[in-house]
Amino acid sequence: MSILTEAQAKSILDKVIALSTADQTSAQLSGGVTGNVRFARNDISTSGIVDNSELGVQVSFGKRVGTATINQFDDASLERVVRRAESLAKLAPENPEFMPIVGKQTYRPTETYSEATAALTAEARAKIAEASILPCRKQKLIAAGFLEDGSTFFAHANSNGNFGYQRSTVADYTCTVRTEDGRGSGWVASNVKDIAKFDPAADVQIAMRKVAASAEAKALEPGKYTVILEPAAASGLISFMLNFFDARSADEGRSFLSKQGGGNKLGEQIMDPRVNMYTDPWDPTVPVLPWDGEGLPRERVKIIDQGKLANLQYSRFWANKQGKPETADWGNTIMEGGTKSTAELIAGTERGILVTRTWYIRMVDPQTVLLTGLTRDGTFYIENGQLQYPIKNFRFNESPVIMLNNIEELGRSVRVEDGSLMVPPMKVRDFTFTSLSDAV
Repeated sequence: MSILTEAQAKSILDKVIALSTADQTSAQLSGGVTGNVRFARNDISTSGIVDNSELGVQVSFGKRVGTATINQFDDASLERVVRRAESLAKLAPENPEFMPIVGKQTYRPTETYSEATAALTAEARAKIAEASILPCRKQKLIAAGFLEDGSTFFAHANSNGNFGYQRSTVADYTCTVRTEDGRGSGWVASNVKDIAKFDPAADVQIAMRKVAASAEAKALEPGKYTVILEPAAASGLISFMLNFFDARSADEGRSFLSKQGGGNKLGEQIMDPRVNMYTDPWDPTVPVLPWDGEGLPRERVKIIDQGKLANLQYSRFWANKQGKPETADWGNTIMEGGTKSTAELIAGTERGILVTRTWYIRMVDPQTVLLTGLTRDGTFYIENGQLQYPIKNFRFNESPVIMLNNIEELGRSVRVEDGSLMVPPMKVRDFTFTSLSDAV
């Protein structure tokens, strides 16, 4: 069915609401076209297009809730999915944390759509893969990567008269380049709303420079080091930490933001004063839909203000229980930085380690957000402002909370792979490496 217009989506949702006999009804309709191309060993291996749409209907009788989904939108199918949701609701136990649907809202649109990305063809995807492969072939390097782009629509409505519709696009690219003997590795990733702002030929050069420099890696002793984390490396830890900014888990003592004796750390200094984070659905670099999953309108909200905890995320149930105003969840997170590039941070470092990427990150202790993971695809020793030689990868045990208390300098923030996070490169002291890893 591809992309539905606002009028088409509203027509379907209006029919769903009219068909329901429940006390309250809400429905979400979404779909779109996703294309991809995969390449490996310097050749395109697969490509494809997926076209899909789905309707979800949720109804309630009192505090009994039922949900059903369908991907057919003729009148008979719409009635069938509504009746299915109603029959499930009548069988369901009462939900003690039930919240009624939101009233009619006003949404300020965000710039989430690009015509250039929506118009991307199979031939254009193949050209992007070619721009990644050919330079590597010439240098006798091996490229493997994946490009996925999507053009989607989102619409929702409820029996209180609320309605929202918006389109969105994204293109996500990753490329790993290896030496023929497999001893050197470089990696690069880009996530953009507008494909016109993506240059695969320039991106692959970054990975090629790193693979050329990363062969013959030397071993350093594990320990605490000053490190420069590229944005992709820092984001792996920070994105984990953001999962713990939930007010309920903090209030109930299950978070690093819980206060001993009860309550949370709102207003307290928890990080270096240079740390500032906020959410802004209208940010031009990482725009997101102007509403959350409940239909509440998103706003610009401070999260960390000069190192102090400024806000927590409240579910509607917990906000009402705690006497707080209902607010939307955060769709994106922007961490402010400075003006320097990663190269400029390196130039100002007497001794340290450059980390291109962190991966395979797992939780060790949720109370401190202690994480373990590995470096990958280009780890280098820095001395006197220069990359001196490649080093073997490390396993690390580190908390992003501690990391953000050990900041020495922040660089310029950039959009990272998931498309909803902006993070700067950062120089931090006393980053803990616990053992060596032979993987490249």
